Amino acid sequence: MDEQHGEKAINTAARTSKRNLPWLAVAVAALAASWLLVSMVRSYWRLAHIPGPFLARLTNAPRFGWVLSNKAHEAHVTLHRRYGPVVRFGPNMVSVGAPAEVGTVYRFAKPWLKSDFYTALMMKPNGKPIPGIFAAQDEDIHRRLKKPVSGAYAMTTLVSFEPYVDTTMRVLCDELRARFVTEENDPDNKPECDLGQWLQMFAFDVIGELTFSKRLGFLETGTDVNGVMASIWHMFQETALVTQMPWLDAVWTNNPVRRHLRGKGISPGAAFAMARVQERRALMQTTDKNDWDRDTRDFLSRFLEIEAKDPSLPPYALAAWASSNITAGSDTTGIYLRAMFHYLLTHPATLARLRAEVDAAAAAGDMPESLAPWRRARELPYLDACIKEAGRLHPPFGLPYERVVPPEGATVCGKFLPGGTVVGMSAFVVGRDRELFGDDADSWRPERWLEVGEEKRRRMEGGLIAFGAGHRSCMGKHIAYLEMYKVVPTLLLHFDYELVEPQNYRIENRWFVMQHGLIVRLKNRKPVTGQ
Repeated sequence: MDEQHGEKAINTAARTSKRNLPWLAVAVAALAASWLLVSMVRSYWRLAHIPGPFLARLTNAPRFGWVLSNKAHEAHVTLHRRYGPVVRFGPNMVSVGAPAEVGTVYRFAKPWLKSDFYTALMMKPNGKPIPGIFAAQDEDIHRRLKKPVSGAYAMTTLVSFEPYVDTTMRVLCDELRARFVTEENDPDNKPECDLGQWLQMFAFDVIGELTFSKRLGFLETGTDVNGVMASIWHMFQETALVTQMPWLDAVWTNNPVRRHLRGKGISPGAAFAMARVQERRALMQTTDKNDWDRDTRDFLSRFLEIEAKDPSLPPYALAAWASSNITAGSDTTGIYLRAMFHYLLTHPATLARLRAEVDAAAAAGDMPESLAPWRRARELPYLDACIKEAGRLHPPFGLPYERVVPPEGATVCGKFLPGGTVVGMSAFVVGRDRELFGDDADSWRPERWLEVGEEKRRRMEGGLIAFGAGHRSCMGKHIAYLEMYKVVPTLLLHFDYELVEPQNYRIENRWFVMQHGLIVRLKNRKPVTGQ
């Protein structure tokens, strides 16, 4: 009898449990929904005083969509024109557009930490993030990585790298001439040249020379060697989306299946860099020699010396240094060069004035072999104005550089931002500030840099954040400027250009800004008298 009663009790409990199961599920779902609602309300009101699109107050989906459209830079400028200098881009993300606040957000003393935006940008060869100088969020790690190599990126040191740039410029001019230039007495029509592609390949080969004394081979072959450029661009397309919703990194870009399909996450650029490192190590072991006593030597030589003399460095330091030069140091310069030539070729008056300035320097004997030396090119005022204007209108980095407001909060543009708020400034937005740059801030006009006094020019230069600002500005910016000031006048001395179908030119923006359709016909220029 007891057994029957016990069995009956068990059956009754089981039936009761089954009847209660739906209610339990409903209760759990209701609890989760309540928690989500409370979180959204709290998030909404926390920054309710910051204007912006309604949906951006509730979710990061709008800014994810802006990046997905490849037109985030246009959306950012439009939103700031509508809402003012401080705009809410997400539940906890605020964009600042006032140039006067650059020193607040990107300060040198007590710098604001980088946000989780940068987690997606770290190398993850085995799924574990390796912080580089650009993406490291931990200030101590950043300091340990940056301090030993900062001297190698100083302009005083980079001038010693000028022969490497000259070598690559010669190859660029020779290849363009052989492949694309039609002589007046040559009946064969040469193909049109995608100048944008060749400028990008030049930037990759220069960084290979500077870092490893070895070009990647883009210019000689006229191809994207091992798909390095395509691979890096594809990486930018994916990671740019993840930066807007960092939790996607674990479930999308860095999940184990996708890592396996990518070859454990090693990009062709990083693979090339590490292959060169192994070659140099083997050579040093074989010859039992190094070149550390030379003034003119590449980055890798300097990196190896630093590694050998500083045992406190993290084990991934050399990989981070070498890989970042390839993956980040080339695209930024290539994009900058594309923008520069786009504006020159679509503004004939600018091109004529700049060419006259360069020709005058060449006629004075300051451009031997029609190769522009850094010292002389840096002194050309209109060239300097054009390079600044290109960086203002079309910076390589297309998204805000995100930081986290410290716990005590901060006031930006008269608005208090509580601690933990993510704040960022876009070089596109700041560079189009009409109060600083004039009502024609959306227009190409290099003359604006020559028409103002010294104090106004300093403020305008402070609004140029193409390579970031403050404590964490890009160390490689001097490499980009070294190339820019040399290759632009050099190419103007060597060739005449005819832009083909300029209406097909377009801009795409995910993480970096890429341009397509810079198709030209090339003709040789006669050497300038006086050389």
